[in-house]
Amino acid sequence: MAGVGNDDLRRTLATDAPLTRAIPLPAIRERRSVTVVHPSHPEVNSLFERLGGVLPVADEDAFNVFSALTGTLTTHYWYLATLTSWAAGHGIASEDADRYVRSLFQGVGRALSDETRSLHQLAADHETPNGNNERIRTTWFDPANSDALTSALDALLADLT
Repeated sequence: MAGVGNDDLRRTLATDAPLTRAIPLPAIRERRSVTVVHPSHPEVNSLFERLGGVLPVADEDAFNVFSALTGTLTTHYWYLATLTSWAAGHGIASEDADRYVRSLFQGVGRALSDETRSLHQLAADHETPNGNNERIRTTWFDPANSDALTSALDALLADLT
C-alpha cells in the first residue's frame, strides 16, 4: 500500500502482525529490479532476492526517500518521448525516431550494470570535451534545472512523510 506507513496500517488492521513495506517495480517480473524493503524480514528478503535483489533499509525515512526516487520513472519515459517528438518535428519518421531513441538508451541502460563506475563517471565516459553530450548536459541540465528537480523530490518526500 504505497504511501501508507506500517504504524498506520497496523492501526487500521488492528494487528500486531509483522509488516514489511516493499517497493516492487515492474522490472521485477524479469527478475531485474532491486526491491527496497522496511523493516528487514528474512522471508520477505528471501522472496525479493530471488526476484532481482533486495535492499533492506534502516528506517521508514530512508524507505520514503527511495519511494520518492521511484516517482522519477515516468519522467524518464517522457524525456525519451520528447526526444522522439523533437526528431519527428524535424522530418524524421516517428517510427524511426522511436526505434533509434529506444536503441540509444537501451545501450546506456546496459552501461548502468557496471557498478564499478559512479553515475558521474559513466556520464563523463560518454562525453567528449566540448562535444554534443557535454553541450546538452550543461545547457539544458543546468544548476536551475537541477535545483528544480531537487525541489520537486523534496516536495514529494514531504508528502510521503
